[in-house]
Amino acid sequence: MKKASFFAVAATATFMATAATAATLDDVKAKGFIQCGVTTGLAGFAAPNNEGKWEGFDVDFCRAMSAAIFGDPDKVKYTPTTAKERFTALQSGEIDVLARNTTWTYSRDVKLGFEFAGVNYYDGQGFMVKKKLGVKSGLELDGARVCVQSGTTTELNLADYFTANGMKYDSVVFDSADEVREAYLKDTCDVYTTDQSGLYAQRSVVPNPEDHVILPEIISKEPLGPLVRHGDNEWGDIARWTLNAMIDAEDLGVTSKNVDDLKANTKNPEIQRMLGTSEDLGSQMKLSADWAYNIIKMVGNYGEVFERNLGLSTPLHIERGLNAQWNKGGILYAPPLR
Repeated sequence: MKKASFFAVAATATFMATAATAATLDDVKAKGFIQCGVTTGLAGFAAPNNEGKWEGFDVDFCRAMSAAIFGDPDKVKYTPTTAKERFTALQSGEIDVLARNTTWTYSRDVKLGFEFAGVNYYDGQGFMVKKKLGVKSGLELDGARVCVQSGTTTELNLADYFTANGMKYDSVVFDSADEVREAYLKDTCDVYTTDQSGLYAQRSVVPNPEDHVILPEIISKEPLGPLVRHGDNEWGDIARWTLNAMIDAEDLGVTSKNVDDLKANTKNPEIQRMLGTSEDLGSQMKLSADWAYNIIKMVGNYGEVFERNLGLSTPLHIERGLNAQWNKGGILYAPPLR
């Protein structure tokens, strides 16, 4: 009898816990904004500008979710998090979504209880060294002092790479990307390792960027993307389809500049569905029919967001590469809105 009572209580507690986490959209609408977890500052991805306004590739994802929900991209508040803090902030409910150049892994998805909305940047870990060292390859780094950020996939990848290639290294660990960069600049270490996108970002803000070389080796797969908590499929759907809508919009040639004309005049059934003129897909997520139109009009499609924050006209000067559309030499591909 005691056993049955215990399991009944446990089942009730589990149900209540699930129910408690299953109303993020209602909570967000009630408070009037999304609490978005971002990095403490990474050029091109998330950083405050000179006026203190957050900008960047990951920031624009949160702005896109805000546009979808509120019809306003600026109903967002930002919580800067370190690599160590980010998961606790999401698990505890301090933030509603984490958009912080975070790698999608098995354990994060399953053991930590998160749901990744998809991949918004296909990345891989690399190495940056000072040009004066004359190093041309990661295979020349035997015995190097390597600066690395704690609480990331970077540490394990680093160990695997050096072990697999029969090399030794000394790891110099710091809590934040800013600390890693400063240590690297002060010659506390010989090498800076992180996701290659992060290396481009860090190189763009150091004195004399041309004095630093990003080596050609990519030593890991780092599919980066936004994530939410398990147990709230409704909120997960909104995050997932916000990203998919941005990717699909670029694929279909719908931009912030032509979206009004297409909304009024297009005969393309896919675009009509996307913009809410032939079907109301938004109602299935408790959003307005023009949710995807608002994303594109107010924030832009995936390509516009990439070029504005990371592309060849920015200090990061990143080529699309794998992050180009599937029919343009990359692997970017999203399910259709239908």
